Amino acid sequence: MGLKITKDEVDYVAHLARLDFSEAEKSKFTSQLNDILMYMETLSQVDTAGVEPMSHAISLQNAFRDDIVKDSLGHDLSLSNAPEARGPFFRVPKVIE
Repeated sequence: MGLKITKDEVDYVAHLARLDFSEAEKSKFTSQLNDILMYMETLSQVDTAGVEPMSHAISLQNAFRDDIVKDSLGHDLSLSNAPEARGPFFRVPKVIE
């Protein structure tokens, strides 16, 4: 397994993305990308026959609750912890000039 990506290819992609890397960074990224591609090559050799595709590595269940209609909080209760109120509304500092 030789190099999959060259430093010139890293430089070319950096140029397309308008990124400027030092020579040390280019060498580091070339090495890291090659490690990733070599690992992907190892993974591609794994026998996955009979394994169903998954969308997540762990099983997930919806965390939805039943939609039950309930009474909402009244004005007095919802404003009881507000630092300031004006009528049935929260009073907040002015943010638009």
